[in-house]
Amino acid sequence: MVKLTRRQTLVTGLAGLTGLAASACSGGTDAPDDLLRVAIETEPDSLDPLRGQFASAALLYKQLHAPLTEYAPSGGLAPGLALTWRSEDARVWRFTLRPDLVWSDGAPLTADDVVWTARRAVDPTTGFADLGDFFAVIGAREALAGERHPDTIAVSAPDPRTVVFELDRPVGNFPVLMREFYPLPRHQVEAYPDDWIRPEHWVSAGPYVLDRHEALSLQLVKNPRFTAADSVKVNAISVDVIDTPSARARRFRAGDYDLAERPPTDQIGFLRETVGDQLHAYPAPILTYLKLNCAQPYLSDPRVRRALSLGLDRAFLNTHFFNGEAQSSDTVIPRHGDAYTPPRPDPDAARALLAEAGFTAQSPLRLTVRATAGDRDRLAIAILDDWSRIGVEGELLASYPLDLYQAVDAGDFDVALARFDRGLKSDPDFMLQPFSRNGFADNTNWSGPARASFDALMADAYAMIDPAGRAVQFRRAETIFLEAMPNIPLVHERAYWLISDRTRAPEDIQPQLWRDLELR
Repeated sequence: MVKLTRRQTLVTGLAGLTGLAASACSGGTDAPDDLLRVAIETEPDSLDPLRGQFASAALLYKQLHAPLTEYAPSGGLAPGLALTWRSEDARVWRFTLRPDLVWSDGAPLTADDVVWTARRAVDPTTGFADLGDFFAVIGAREALAGERHPDTIAVSAPDPRTVVFELDRPVGNFPVLMREFYPLPRHQVEAYPDDWIRPEHWVSAGPYVLDRHEALSLQLVKNPRFTAADSVKVNAISVDVIDTPSARARRFRAGDYDLAERPPTDQIGFLRETVGDQLHAYPAPILTYLKLNCAQPYLSDPRVRRALSLGLDRAFLNTHFFNGEAQSSDTVIPRHGDAYTPPRPDPDAARALLAEAGFTAQSPLRLTVRATAGDRDRLAIAILDDWSRIGVEGELLASYPLDLYQAVDAGDFDVALARFDRGLKSDPDFMLQPFSRNGFADNTNWSGPARASFDALMADAYAMIDPAGRAVQFRRAETIFLEAMPNIPLVHERAYWLISDRTRAPEDIQPQLWRDLELR
């Protein structure tokens, strides 16, 4: 049983502020003029874009690999390896590569590499079991299921600079999805199947190449063969994994880093006072939410899941753990404007739903909440305190991030405090996609008629060419999702980065494209 109350949780957090203030140093660690020093939260699970699933991996892919299409400096769509693209019906997409592309080792980069990578992505023996952005490519689903050879999916290269994708439905935003499809160097992957991502074998086409990779530390150096190498101002980047938010902030304050992601959200006000304009906030597609294991008998009833949502005081969580700067929300797709009313707790309705499902004071619902140690476990304690007010008995199990991810994937959990960041994907509809069939957040074991209806509406949304119509369809799917409540939305966060005075970064977009940064 959880012993800490809300007040004790907050006192614990304030103690961290004292340590942060005491650790602030004047001056800092000297750094070479051309070295950018970055602190990130978690170690990437893989540097192979077909295998890595962590947000830290996605962040590093943007530095090390070159996608078919690219993020513009404003976050929109821009040419990448492909210079142009076109389609008459949104079913057949033809991409034309830039002329004279080469890999970092000087080998030619051609359309055959792109096709080979697409086939590898849907091969169950080499890819990760997630269709990702290839969900609509003809034959991709069957290939991933082992029912069709990957070489027979509808991706072709009629000439060395042309790649053609044939889809089984219209996908109007297919070029947008290709901003995170990273072709791989076939010659190097085939030569070193399991070791090509090691520094001594590294070959890629991005703005940087991997020079060193040790436990919790990476070194990147500029790729002179990158298509826009002349625009890359930073020659080298050191990346350290500092898994505790307060520790990242301390090390940044000490002058050890030029760029640090995710400072402690419950200390934003304090940091704003102490580091001033070195703390940067950005609108971002970030959702903090609760995963509910629908396979557990006591969580299989949607009434129970809705009761847990109704029992939460999201405004309190926002105020005390996000400095009041997040948006309290019981929706997945963000709502804005005067018409939106933030959710309020309804303990009476929650207790009534629990009673209907058979849980009473004599026979209470008992849950274990998993969370990562650090700032998130205190948030979980506050959530459990809310639930105790509606008769739910709970305990906290705090662990390292990897242990939590493995437990969720294995189905060994009741409730898990989770978060995802869609990075530079500003379209709000991207928020719902992780929960779609085979999405990276589709791990709550939700099934049944409501799930089938949700999947059908999501498929219809993907097929729509008109963005406005697609948005309406996503909202219809979300309505079913929220009624079933396999996941409980809590808040939509803002993105915070600590950026040193020696680093010049764009003001209106998160500093995730390190090729666009400069050192003063």
